[in-house]
Amino acid sequence: MSTTTTATSKQTIIEHVSWLPLIVIVLAQLQMAFNVNALPVSIGPIAADLDAPATAISTALVYYSLFVAAFVMLGAKLGKIIGERRVFQIAALVHGASMAWMAVATDTASMNYAQILSGVAAAALVPTLVVLIAASYQGKQQAQAFGILASIPAVASGIAFIVAGYIATALSWRYSFGLLAILSIVVFILSFRLAKIPRTTGLKVDFIGVILSAAAIAFILIGFNNLNYWGFLWATPNAPFNLLGLSPVPFFIIFGIVLGHGFFKWTYKRVAEKKTPLLAPEVLDSPEEKNTVLAFLVAGALGTAVSFLIPLYIQFVQGQTPLFTSVAIVPYTLVVALAAILSVRLYDRFVPRVLGIICFILVAAGSVFVGFSIANEWGTPLVILGLLILGLGEGTMLTLLFNVLVSSSPKKFAGDVGALRGVANNVSSALGAAFAGVVAVGLLGVVVTSLFNQSGLPQSLRTEFNFDAVDFVTNTQLKERLSETSVTSEQVAEAVRINEEARLRSLRATFILIAAVSLLALFPAAGLPKYAPGSVSAEEVVKEETLDFQDSKTVNAA
Repeated sequence: MSTTTTATSKQTIIEHVSWLPLIVIVLAQLQMAFNVNALPVSIGPIAADLDAPATAISTALVYYSLFVAAFVMLGAKLGKIIGERRVFQIAALVHGASMAWMAVATDTASMNYAQILSGVAAAALVPTLVVLIAASYQGKQQAQAFGILASIPAVASGIAFIVAGYIATALSWRYSFGLLAILSIVVFILSFRLAKIPRTTGLKVDFIGVILSAAAIAFILIGFNNLNYWGFLWATPNAPFNLLGLSPVPFFIIFGIVLGHGFFKWTYKRVAEKKTPLLAPEVLDSPEEKNTVLAFLVAGALGTAVSFLIPLYIQFVQGQTPLFTSVAIVPYTLVVALAAILSVRLYDRFVPRVLGIICFILVAAGSVFVGFSIANEWGTPLVILGLLILGLGEGTMLTLLFNVLVSSSPKKFAGDVGALRGVANNVSSALGAAFAGVVAVGLLGVVVTSLFNQSGLPQSLRTEFNFDAVDFVTNTQLKERLSETSVTSEQVAEAVRINEEARLRSLRATFILIAAVSLLALFPAAGLPKYAPGSVSAEEVVKEETLDFQDSKTVNAA
């Protein structure tokens, strides 16, 4: 009885730990999340300034996510070897430098390089966030901290859409990224208030595991991102090579899956030989954990796709400014953020399995509402209602899955859980951006070709316009391109009508496909755990304390 009382008292003390470390961690997460949200909200000005198509911004997002996902497991190991706080500080400064590079980018190549450097820095930074929270908080306070951390991408989305939208409209999109460079210095200074976590001595990096995992992720994401550009099955002229006329895309994806399978085989071989693997298999050793990661992938991909499609819709279909985009999307981002923070209170009433199923149904319902109600004028109540429903499901889901991942593994695997979360989060982001760009543009090309064949426009336009490289353009951009051809003013008006209808149809169909994918995600959601995430009984607290005490005595004796 006295032992239980002591454990309970200690738990009470832990729950009142200062929130200052979380504030520093949140600022670092905000720094990374603001970057990936400022890109889509400034999609119009960036495309015009760099003379690039709209999908070039989604490619930059894919590059960022690719490098985070490919090297986040290495980042987790470096944190253990060098020290999480030191890695946190270095990565924050490097990320700030990449944002300064982004602010002075002159073309798509420099933009992509800046996002690649940003991804490398984030790969080292992401795992430290989970470790620092796990070391600072426990019990309900830890669940709250993880809920807040999971909500930061949504909060950053809202802030980015407002701040970056205003700056891109009033000044230049470049100032938004310059502000992030300044924020990185602030984070570095405040980071000295974080507690030092002892380094792990004698730990060696599994470089073969790094190569296998990074190559697997790279081949899969590059393949998906180039579905339209290289061709899905038959190679287009843009493909870097072809195999008997076949596109490299399916070969890239299949080879990536094979490498991923090889990575897990190699991991279990390292464990059998008593060597440290790149990723501890304990974080994926149960069906519930595997379903959690799969659900995380789907939820993250759908969220990124929606965040990319809404600015695309407002700025290219409606021709509105980034500032208008920021105002229009605030209800959605606000609901995502509030759901992510407040949904922790639902854990006492609903188990993850039930809550996950409800969330994916909400995402599907919201996507259907948006898909059937978007038009050329923003403000339709059904569109806003659809986004609110979608955001409610998305915000609740991401926090839930994050907490399930953390609570399902022992605290000593916090770095591996952080790495796994980073892989899942950024692979899903890359797949979501690729899905939005590939599906929306692919459908746009199909609809444009169909409407063109039904119109009275001259077939000579086929030679003057490359119908295999159709992309989202505003009416003004289309008129400028048509002015260089031999078409009449009546034919220009007809081409603009076709462009308007094709853009709207493709975006509507993309949202319906998002709803379909969300319903398919009910299968992994049905495999989520039946226990409340983060729930720890007094007996388990005592047991964990005893094990920690025994471990400390063993280390001291050694």
